[in-house]
Amino acid sequence: VQLQASGGGLVQAGGSLRLSCAASGGTFVRYAMGWFRQAPGKEREFVASISGSGGTTYYTLSVKGRFTISRDNAKNTVYLQMNSLKPEDTAVYYCATDRILRMEPGTVDHWGKGTQVTVSS
Repeated sequence: VQLQASGGGLVQAGGSLRLSCAASGGTFVRYAMGWFRQAPGKEREFVASISGSGGTTYYTLSVKGRFTISRDNAKNTVYLQMNSLKPEDTAVYYCATDRILRMEPGTVDHWGKGTQVTVSS
């Protein structure tokens, strides 16, 4: 499975960005999909995940109510809509596939290349 993330950029605090991750080479609907992020000097952390059907989602507490994960299985794409962005959201964001929904860095099957999100204050 290959994953290609896009949509990062520079935005002011309070602004919005939408990340996309296109998958190829596998049966997309079989995989839970997720987003992780890694800030400079910090470990990679879970952000959000979504089940294969799209019916169940999980979020880390710090983004709940601000970020929304969704997927379009017809397009083999997962999205992360990020609203009310804060400077502490600044990180490289990675998409990932996993067989489990409550994913952690150690359980991920495939990683995409990251996309930089920078939120200025």
